[in-house]
Amino acid sequence: MEHTIFVYGTLKKGFSNHYLLEGSEWVGAAKTLEKYSLYASGIPFVFKGEAVSHIYGELYRVDELTLKIIDRLEGHPEWYRREKDQFETKEGRTVTAWLYFYPEKRGKLVKSGRYEQR
Repeated sequence: MEHTIFVYGTLKKGFSNHYLLEGSEWVGAAKTLEKYSLYASGIPFVFKGEAVSHIYGELYRVDELTLKIIDRLEGHPEWYRREKDQFETKEGRTVTAWLYFYPEKRGKLVKSGRYEQR
């Protein structure tokens, strides 16, 4: 079974954990349809309870094993919580994918919704 996931931090191209997605299909750059808040403290955290900005990242199609590996990395469901959400691609398509939310604010607010720290 295939899944589509949205990554916004260390799993993006050029970041430290991207190697976990090397065998996965790149769908494209995207942003959340809804506004959330992005915080960072060494790593990024998307918090649902505050509408600050769209969150920008990348979409990938992954297999069941890769999803389990990413769940382990993200500590789902004890640390981050994986939930379905809606995204808009650069081409204007709407895509449903998994997003890892953090249950509280942590670190410094990134008002742009773009995690750039490497």
